[in-house]
Amino acid sequence: MTERPEDAEPEKSGYSDKEVQQIDRHRSLSPRAVYEVVSQEGREEILRPLWSLWWSGIAAGIGISASVLSEGILHQTFLDHPYRGAIENMGYTVGFILVILGRLQLFTENTITVVLPVLKEKSLTTFGCAARLWAVVFAANLLGTAFVALLTVHGGTVGPEYVEGMKEVGRHFAENSAAEAFKYGVPAGFFIAAIVWMLPSSEGFEIFVIFLFTYLIAMGDFTHVVAGSHEAFLLWMSGEIGAGKAWLGLILPSFAGNVLGGTGLFALLAYGQVAAEIGPARASPTEEGLRAHAAERGAGGGRSV
Repeated sequence: MTERPEDAEPEKSGYSDKEVQQIDRHRSLSPRAVYEVVSQEGREEILRPLWSLWWSGIAAGIGISASVLSEGILHQTFLDHPYRGAIENMGYTVGFILVILGRLQLFTENTITVVLPVLKEKSLTTFGCAARLWAVVFAANLLGTAFVALLTVHGGTVGPEYVEGMKEVGRHFAENSAAEAFKYGVPAGFFIAAIVWMLPSSEGFEIFVIFLFTYLIAMGDFTHVVAGSHEAFLLWMSGEIGAGKAWLGLILPSFAGNVLGGTGLFALLAYGQVAAEIGPARASPTEEGLRAHAAERGAGGGRSV
């Protein structure tokens, strides 16, 4: 492949070894390099055992609930403050920082990570494994948020005043119609995918990147399916909304919007900008790994994706 400017080594003539290292260290990653980093993460994820993905997804659902808890606490603490909304929305970032930096399986991250290998390799095997990962992680995320909502409402794990604050935050989410939950979910999915894309280039500033974009989601009243499911479950278990409103009016429309924004827009655009540079897919680690896993399972091996 012809060497491109972004791939070329810095001109060493006239520079010391130390200066060359400094140049290398401060060069930005090219779009193709970022694509390969995120794509490789996706390949590794679809090769993980389903049991590992399941428990990581439950942990992510529990962890993301910290966003609603933090919002509820700040809502009550700054109840009469003129900038209460802007302050309480800072709490929304807490769960995302916990989950993303904790490397837990959050469904909306997977709208880009596991999709990039599928776009490049275009095989039914890879597509099937990505679809199974989506199903397992999404179900596990919702189970995690439902478990925390149950403990919050009926387990007494959170003080009554803060539970009321969390419900107030959820009531604002529940004001959306199904159509609104869907269309406001598109930007949220796009921004979460953008975070995943930016992290390889933001070494040392990961928390700031996550904070910035998740705070934007909160301030814009955009809908994130996993965090929003916790709010919906809180209101459902408290008897304030019915199952139809929780699932058909809030959770599933937000899910569709997040997928459209994360996969339909960001992932396709990210792939499109490097498609001419990455070349035709060769025998990939994904395919080789899938064959190995299939052979191992056929021989009585462990559980595979």
